[in-house]
Amino acid sequence: MTVIKMTPAAIESLRRLQEEYDMPGYGLRFGITGGGCSGYKYVLELEEAPGEGDEVIEIAPGIHVFLNEAHRDKLQNSTIDWIDNLMETGFRIDNPQAKNPCGCGESVDF
Repeated sequence: MTVIKMTPAAIESLRRLQEEYDMPGYGLRFGITGGGCSGYKYVLELEEAPGEGDEVIEIAPGIHVFLNEAHRDKLQNSTIDWIDNLMETGFRIDNPQAKNPCGCGESVDF
C-alpha cells in the first residue's frame, strides 16, 4: 500500500479549491511526467474520478489522492504541503525518493 500524506494546510487548501471551482468530491491527481530541468515534473490536478491503474488514497473525508501504479515507487512516502508566502503559493512536495531537485522546486530527478 502506498503512503502519501497531506499536511493540514494542504487538506484545507484542497477543500477550498474544490469549493472555489465547484468540484466537490474531485480527487487530487498526484503523479510525475517527463520535463523540467531535472528530468521530471510533478503533476497535481483535480480530477473527477480515478483512471485505470490508479490507487485511490483516502487522506480525509472527501479528500482523495489518485496515484497511478506506474508512479508509486517514485512517489512513495511523499508529503504534499501547501505554501502561501510572499515568494510562492501552491502545493509543495517533500519526496524522500527525490534526488537533485531543481532550485526552482518545479522539477526533480530520481
